[in-house]
This record gives sequence, structure tokens and C-alpha cells, in this order.
Amino acid sequence: MSISLRSLILLPIWISMAHIQQGGPDEKEKTTALKDLLSRIDLDELMKKDEPPLDFPDTLEGFEYAFNEKGQLRHIKTGEPFVFNYREDLHRWNQKRYEALGEIITKYVYELLEKDCNLKKISIPVDASESEPKSFIFMSEDALTNPQKLMVLIHGSGVVRAGQWARRLIINEDLDSGTQIPFIKRAMDEGYGVIVLNPNENYIEVEKPKIHVQSSSDSSDEPAEKRERKDKVSKETKKRRDFYEKYRNPQREKEMMQLYIRENGSPEEHAVYVWDHFIAQSAAENVFFVAHSYGGLAFVELMIQREADVKSKVTAVALTDSVHNVWHQEAGKTIREWMRENCCNWVSSSEPLDTSVESMLPDCPRVSAGTDRHELTSWKSFPSIFKFFTEASEAKTSSLKPTLTRRSHRIKHEEL
Repeated sequence: MSISLRSLILLPIWISMAHIQQGGPDEKEKTTALKDLLSRIDLDELMKKDEPPLDFPDTLEGFEYAFNEKGQLRHIKTGEPFVFNYREDLHRWNQKRYEALGEIITKYVYELLEKDCNLKKISIPVDASESEPKSFIFMSEDALTNPQKLMVLIHGSGVVRAGQWARRLIINEDLDSGTQIPFIKRAMDEGYGVIVLNPNENYIEVEKPKIHVQSSSDSSDEPAEKRERKDKVSKETKKRRDFYEKYRNPQREKEMMQLYIRENGSPEEHAVYVWDHFIAQSAAENVFFVAHSYGGLAFVELMIQREADVKSKVTAVALTDSVHNVWHQEAGKTIREWMRENCCNWVSSSEPLDTSVESMLPDCPRVSAGTDRHELTSWKSFPSIFKFFTEASEAKTSSLKPTLTRRSHRIKHEEL
């Protein structure tokens, strides 16, 4: 339904209100009544009547899209990039179509992690019963046994899942910029074990059970004839209500309820759980984190809860446009000092890559990611992050600090 059609729906009401307002005080009640009627009209619900069914393909082939040799999503027939506005003036339908494609992309990336990167899918909680909700992470074969190096990847918040940095980049740019796959492959080539977290997989959704309220007509005190009459009225009322609801909201989606996953009900809980059951148990002498956006906040929360363990095992942390806040998260002085020496945050900035960026917070150094687009910061800082980790590892061996943390731009807050 277009905006002009919306106007046609409301035009008679507007005209009536205009006529009434020209009358005297006696007409005020009518104006109020019409305004109340207008406020009750849900245009979004009305628009759903003209929507095509929310019935979308469940494969890339069904959408007639595929990834080419450059990792770009292209239409199979036209070779064109993905088009969001597939149906003009149907934004909600287009959004639902985009979300359906996004779910397919998520499964596609999972397949790449297993088949292309040779990672194993590990179910959590590790002691989950057959019937309880579960999530999963991905690990390389040597993640827990590699004696030297382990890399841990944490994405940000939202719809992204394990192996992704940004769904928007995967759909509109390419797999390299939007997924963690380049990080995983290079890490494995350089001898790292790898663990890929899945911090947004916090619950499963199931259809909400319908609650049947027992009718008062079931009372044995009432005569059978009266109960039958009341049942008939109740059925007719329900029939009318269902018919109206179908007309008012033909695209009504199922009512769902969320069943949270034990000890993994939030990104912060998930990070702590994976630390306790996997990372802390690993043989690696040097653990490295790459955390994007909200993933940085989850890492800081992990450090607050497991400070001594993190300090003893983690060599360096690369944050990309992290949204952590050491004040709001109440990170102590010793944590802030450790972060200044062992972390670096590549932030969105129009400055060239690795240019120092001032910070108002007394935590880790901030440098430019070489892009002012938040979702691209991980991909654009990719080479610098691996260089940072190499320097950190060498510095640890020689009891020196990595170059990035010794730069003159480092904020000093000894007085704090």
C-alpha cells in the first residue's frame, strides 16, 4: 500500500473533522470521538492486508542468488548484487525477505567454517541433557592441544552469529569483509589454534502454547439447555473474532516464546562459559583475542570476572571499534593498567590505518582502522592485528612490550 493510498483511507475522516471544527462547541464531542477513532487505526496492520505471503525460499538457489569466485553475492541470472527493495512500497515485506536471506547466510557461513576451515562444531553446555536448549561454538582440531598459540574470535551484537562480523557486508560486499574466515585461515596458517565464539545464540524460540480457559458454562449447577446456549454464543463470538483478526492481520506471525540456554543467556555469560570450559583448559602458552564492537565489552566483563586467569594466559587483545566502557563496567585500576599494556582498539576513523586516535578513557591505546565504517573495522585492520600479535608474542619472549603499547600517544593515568 502506497502513502497516497494511506491518505485515501484517512481522507474521509479528515474531511469530517474539518467540517465539525467549523461548527460550534456542541461539535467538540464529535471531534474528540473522530480523533479517538483515528488513533485506533493501525496503518501498519492495514498495510499487511495487501502484502504477499511471508513465504520465502530456504536456500540461496531458491532466492536465485549465489556467491561468485570473489565471494560476492550475485543474482544467478542477471549477475546483479542483492536488491533490498524487491517490491516497491512494501518495506515490511522486503525486510522480512532480507531477514529470511540472512538466516540462509548464517547457515552458509556455518558450513564454510566446517568444510572450508575444517573447524569442529561443539555443542554447549557441555553437560546438556537431550531435551534442554543448546548452543554451539567452533574450534580447530588443535584448539585445546596447541602448546603455543590460540586465537579467540568474538563478534558484536545483533543478528550476526559465529563466523560473521557483519551480515550487511556479506550480502552487499563479500565474504572476506563480512566473515571471520580470513582471520581463521591466516591464524591456522601461522600455527594458531582457533576458537570461534557464538555470543548471540542465547536462546531457542518455540511456539507459545495456547492457553485454553475453561468456560464457566461447564458448571454442573447450570441446566444442560442453558450450557448449550452459552456454548453456542461463545463459539459464534470466537468465529467472528477470528474472522476479524484474519482480515485485520492476515500476515499474523506465530506467537513465540524464548527458552534461554543455561549459562549462555547473554554474550557476557557466553564468554565466561567458553573461558571456563575451553580456553582456560587449553594448553596454549599464548592466547590472543580479536573482539569486535560488543565483543569488546564481553571481553572486559570476562576480565572483571576472571582477572587473574586472564592475565596469566592472555598475551594480547585486538579490539575493533569496541563499545566497552571501563567506567560503566567498573573495571578496576589493575585491569585498566593491564589493558593499556596488552590491548589495542582499532576504531572507525577517516585517518590512515594505525594512526593514533585520542581517547577520553584510561584504557587501551586507540588507533585508526583506516575506515569510518563501524562494520568494516575488523577487515580493514586485519594485517595490523596479526602484526600486533606477532610483536606481542616476541615481546613476551624477550620481556619487552609490543610496539603499539609503547607509542607516545599512550594515555598515562598513573594518578588514577
